[in-house]
Amino acid sequence: MDKLKELNKLKLEAEEWQEKADTHQSKIKDLEQESLEKDNQIQALTRKNQVLEEQLEKVETELEENKKIAGDSHQLKASNENFTKKNSLLEEELETSDKNLKETTAKLRETDVRAENLEKKVASLEAEKNEAETKYEELEAKYKTVQAELDEISQQLEAL
Repeated sequence: MDKLKELNKLKLEAEEWQEKADTHQSKIKDLEQESLEKDNQIQALTRKNQVLEEQLEKVETELEENKKIAGDSHQLKASNENFTKKNSLLEEELETSDKNLKETTAKLRETDVRAENLEKKVASLEAEKNEAETKYEELEAKYKTVQAELDEISQQLEAL
């Protein structure tokens, strides 16, 4: 009777370990999704940065052309001022984008470190799970043996 209770207890423990493994697997999937989202953000920021750099190059080219043509004309000077303002705004946007890119990269690195730690934890939990499964299989085999013995004893008692 104690063996049956012990077997039931071990069976419950095995189920608890399985639930823990499932929970951790779910967390890993969530972290992988978060990492993918961060990668997508980095790609988007990189693309935006490239576009801004291209725009900046275009604006700088236009600004130089306008400076050559400007000469004495007040109208060309006003255009030049407008391009300078646009250039400053684009540089500010570029600085902001660069800052965001650096922050996102740092966050990605942190996420990668967390993901590595979680992968190590998962590997550890999988090893524990495998051990628990092995113990469970051993106990199940013992249970079947004991059950067979119990059946045999029951038959002998019925025969009396």
